[in-house]
Amino acid sequence: MALKSTIFKADVQLADIDHGCYTDLQLTLARHPSETDERVMVRLAALALNAHQVQDLCGGDARIGFGAGLSSPDEPDVLLRDFTGRTRLWIEVGQPDDKPLAKACSKADQVLVYAYGPAADVWWRGIEAKLARLPKLSVWRIPAADAQSLTPLAERGMKLQATVQEGALTLSSDRGHATIQPQSLKLG
Repeated sequence: MALKSTIFKADVQLADIDHGCYTDLQLTLARHPSETDERVMVRLAALALNAHQVQDLCGGDARIGFGAGLSSPDEPDVLLRDFTGRTRLWIEVGQPDDKPLAKACSKADQVLVYAYGPAADVWWRGIEAKLARLPKLSVWRIPAADAQSLTPLAERGMKLQATVQEGALTLSSDRGHATIQPQSLKLG
């Protein structure tokens, strides 16, 4: 019998000071059986870091949310689609291969990768030259300790405060807080 995804609900009060975006987000995340809490929280962090794009790219006429994730490799982890159906932003977390990223660049206006984990630097050194030819692609690295600090905040019903200031995201709840500072590896 196949294992089912675990559903997480997150109410996020977002204050993105860098971009003047203040909003409440009601999010549903499906955690694939092979996915860790750390990866779920990195996906949530990637969405919070880019929620301002709904206004900045689409003048508010768009929806940002989670893709099918690990259960569907042709879907992004986070997706911003405007109301015409155009994919404006495609976000992947982890250490994806170059071919799916090239395919994503052909489907979306902009593609972002948030690489995290102890092997992120090794992954980047091995793939950097292949990704240099993708002008729509930006790659960010989340230090391993930052990504790991998000894990204690994961719970099936989350109430989070998210603040983006000077490029750093701080997530806090009654379980504690964590700050991540993504580092730019490639800007598209």
